Amino acid sequence: MASFIVILIVIIALLLALVVLVQNPKGGGLAVGFQGATQVGGVQRTADFLEKATWYLGIALFVLCLISARWYTSSTISEGGSEPAATEQTTDQPTEQAPAEGQ
Repeated sequence: MASFIVILIVIIALLLALVVLVQNPKGGGLAVGFQGATQVGGVQRTADFLEKATWYLGIALFVLCLISARWYTSSTISEGGSEPAATEQTTDQPTEQAPAEGQ
């Protein structure tokens, strides 16, 4: 399930990047070529479609990232407990010290 969510996040991120790159903030871009057309794929105004697509994809990406973070957090806590693993290992063998100079 977690890999499915990650794949969805990647697909939505790529689509969002594509939609943002197609837009032109000054009213140009892809929307200019279709202003005279009456209907393009069931959408009359391409600029409105691109703006709505940007919002929906952004919200979907945000929600999926929250779900992913919740999924990984809950699976990590249930597997290993809430305490972090020890980073140092201790040994019971005494360490040899080098003789001091001048003795």
